[in-house]
Amino acid sequence: MPIAVGSTAPDFSLKSKTADGLVDVKLSDNGGKSTVVLFFPLAFTGVCTQEFCDVTAGLSAYDDLNARVIGISVDSPFAQEAWANANKISITLASDLNKETTKAYDVVFPMLAGVGDTSARAAFVVGADGFVKYAEQTPAPTDLPNFDAIKAALAS
Repeated sequence: MPIAVGSTAPDFSLKSKTADGLVDVKLSDNGGKSTVVLFFPLAFTGVCTQEFCDVTAGLSAYDDLNARVIGISVDSPFAQEAWANANKISITLASDLNKETTKAYDVVFPMLAGVGDTSARAAFVVGADGFVKYAEQTPAPTDLPNFDAIKAALAS
């Protein structure tokens, strides 16, 4: 079960690969905005690519709701950058290679396809105040989060 709505969201400091090199991505650097945190199992997989291409295409809706979006997986920041470039994904991607943030949000998916533990597919809305406003872990890694519910939580 993911961390509960109403709880304080665990802060994190993860690496992201950009054109400027490796940069830190922190939940607490929200700039007064809400944050949608999307955990995903692995880059370069069909469902993850569909999810992040769709979210990229609709990113203006999150901007309109005064929210930023961060995607987190256990992939290296270099693999995430290659995947983002190959698929024109413009969302901030952050590497949780050591799985500490995945564990802090309680969304570990054990032994995905027999290759090892990954992040489950999960979504959180964290308010500018640092509290969880929405939490969802999908029943299976092939299921997408309820993006209408995510947007409703941002709008409320």
